[in-house]
Parts: sequence; C-alpha cells; structure tokens
Amino acid sequence: MRIDGEWFVGDDGIARPVVPGEVLAADQSWMPAPFLLDTGADRTVLNAAMLRLLGFALEPSPDRIGGLGGLVSSVSIETSIRLTHEDGGQVLLRGRFAAVTDLEALDVCVLGRDVTGLFAVIVDRPASIVCLLRERHQYAIRQT
Repeated sequence: MRIDGEWFVGDDGIARPVVPGEVLAADQSWMPAPFLLDTGADRTVLNAAMLRLLGFALEPSPDRIGGLGGLVSSVSIETSIRLTHEDGGQVLLRGRFAAVTDLEALDVCVLGRDVTGLFAVIVDRPASIVCLLRERHQYAIRQT
C-alpha cells in the first residue's frame, strides 16, 4: 500500500510535506483535512479550526500539547481518520486523537508517530516525494 502526499507551498513560500486525509465528524460526515507529515511529532493533533468543524462535545483533557510555541491546552476526541492509497482504497485509523483549542496554536493538522509508526515514511525533498508505505510496497537505498 502506498499513500501519496505532496510538497505543499504555503503562504509563507515554504514547502512542507502534506498528506491529504479526512476526519469523521460528529454527524458522521467526512471533513477533508490536509495533514502535515511531522516525523518529530509524538502524536497526531487536530488544529482548532478542524475541531470546530467536527462538532464534537468537548471535554477538557489533562494533557497539554507542547512544541516550539510552548504548551497549549488540548482536548481528546474519539474519531476516525481516513487516508486514500494508490489504488483508490482507503485506510481507516480509529482512535482517540488530540486537538488543540486555541486557533493560534496550530494552523494545520499534524500526522504524528502514533500513525506514521505504522508505515515506512518517505519525505524526500530533492526527489519531490512524500509517501507512506506498507505491505507490498517497499523501498531501497542505492548508491549511484
């Protein structure tokens, strides 16, 4: 299985590895969500804008999410993330995911190692490749 992403150039002109996905809302609809593929993030975190769109009743979490901007308040929601692989099939990831509550804390959802640890992750800027591999797909590193 191969899940392809892309190098997305934001308003700041910086290219970042992004994997398209969807998140299941409280009303059972799927909300499109680009996920920053963050190889240093311990866990997947939804941003506050996505959290509001999902419409879940929120319960404060004792966990705080930390990063370069410091610690921020978060909630935890039970939902599913859906990713599409190369032949059009879908991967469904069910679980409890963190979400920040402050709109300024995170501008994009982050795909962390709780999810990426299930895959071989390729983030190759020179070759313009962003992908997650599993099962019948693999990669090799060769000297040229």
